[in-house]
Amino acid sequence: MLDRLKAPKGATKKIKRVGRGEGSGWGKTSGRGHKGQRSRSGGGVRPGFEGGQMPLHRRLPKRGFTNIFRTEYSVVNVGRLNELFKDGETITKDILKARGLIKGHDVLVKILGNGEISIALTVTADLFSESAKKKIESAGGKAEAL
Repeated sequence: MLDRLKAPKGATKKIKRVGRGEGSGWGKTSGRGHKGQRSRSGGGVRPGFEGGQMPLHRRLPKRGFTNIFRTEYSVVNVGRLNELFKDGETITKDILKARGLIKGHDVLVKILGNGEISIALTVTADLFSESAKKKIESAGGKAEAL
């Protein structure tokens, strides 16, 4: 029956072929009108352009500071470890990535203490918060910093 499949009525629409002669209704200027910026190839304005008026992103005051040397960590809470792992498992960055808890291939991982943990896990990560370390160890596990 696959050879008889058809899209439902109204699901497909004929494409507008412009510049194919006057008889088509979209000949000559191809629906772009006469002259002007939008009629020309490459014409139009960039996103955020306000017709020459000072754009909003330049009118607003700039505040604060961005430290370009900051160290960013992917964070994982102990509550998530409790949900996704079994008692006695060893957890590394590769395992966290395979389970979808962290993204990227070369990220630093920090374990935070949000949630409860009731299973003994051996967790290897770059950093641990004090509360996370305490919760993992009180559950009978080990928190190993790299």
